[in-house]
Amino acid sequence: MKERPKIDLGMTGYDELFMNDQERAENRLPKIYDIPLSEIDDFPDHPFQVRLDEDMDQLVESVKERGIITPITLRKKNDGRYEIVSGHRRRKACELAGLKNIPAEIKELTRDEAIILMVESNLQRSVILPSEKAFSYKMRLEAMKRQGQRTDLTSSPLAPKSPGGRSNEELGEQVGESKDQVRRYIRLTYLVPEILQMVDDGKIALRPAVELSYLNDIEQMDLVEAMDLAMATPSHAQAIKMRSFSGEGKLTPEVIESIMCEEKPNQKEKINIRYEDAKRYIPSSVPYDKTGEFILKALEYYHRHLERQRDDAR
Repeated sequence: MKERPKIDLGMTGYDELFMNDQERAENRLPKIYDIPLSEIDDFPDHPFQVRLDEDMDQLVESVKERGIITPITLRKKNDGRYEIVSGHRRRKACELAGLKNIPAEIKELTRDEAIILMVESNLQRSVILPSEKAFSYKMRLEAMKRQGQRTDLTSSPLAPKSPGGRSNEELGEQVGESKDQVRRYIRLTYLVPEILQMVDDGKIALRPAVELSYLNDIEQMDLVEAMDLAMATPSHAQAIKMRSFSGEGKLTPEVIESIMCEEKPNQKEKINIRYEDAKRYIPSSVPYDKTGEFILKALEYYHRHLERQRDDAR
C-alpha cells in the first residue's frame, strides 16, 4: 500500500495548532534568558583575544548606559554550566561594568556546530590578528572534516559536504579567502609563540612566516636569538633558504646567523614599528592590513601642518 505524503504545516509542535498567527510568530522567536556571569565559561581553546583597549572602554560605557543590546549565545554543558559560543567581549564588558547577569540565547549545538558558529561570529570583528585567523581557521576546518558535512548556521540547515579535498576551498569561500590563503594562515599555528607574536606585531609578513613554520621548534628558537642579535627579521628569500637548509638537516645556529647577516635589498629603507605601540593612535575602524597606509597619510598630514607653521612664522 502506497504511503500518503506527509503534509508540512510549518509548525514546530502540536501546541501551535491552537495558537493564533501572532502567538505562533512569538513562539518561534529565540528565547532570551538572564544568565549569571558566574555560571558561564569561556569557549575551550578560544582563538580570539579579548583586548582591554579603547573599544572595550566604549563597550563598557555602552553597557552601563543601555545594557546588553544583542544577547550572547551560549551552549549548555554536561555539568549544567554554560560556555560562550558568541559574546566573549560582551561578557567581559558586563564584568567590568559590575553586572551580575547577562541576556543570552541558549542553543542546542554539537561541539563541531559550536566551533563553526563561534568562528563565524568572531570573524565579523573589525581587526583580526593573523594568529586569530590561524587558529580559528584550523579549528573550523577540523570541525568541518569531522562532521562530514557542511554547516551554515546562519541560513540553511545541514547540507552534504563535498569530498574531503575541497574542505580548504569551502572554508575559503565561507571566510572570503582563497584556499591557498587559508592554508597559509593555518601554517602559522606551527610557529613558536615568540615568532607568531612578531607576525601579529607586523614585524614578519605572512609569506616568510609560512616558510619559517616548516622549521622545527629548536630551529625556530635559534632564529629568535639570531633576530635579537641582528635586530632584524628574515626576508621571504632568507626564510625560503632557512627552510631549505632545515629540510636537509643542516640548519645550525651558525647557518641561521650567516643567513641573517646577509644584507637585504630593502634593509636600509625598512622601518619597524611595533603594532602594539602604534595602535593606540589608530582608530579601531582602520583594518589591520591598512595600518601602514594610515600611518603614511598621518605623516603626510603632519608634514603639511609643519609647513603651515613655518609659513605662519615668516
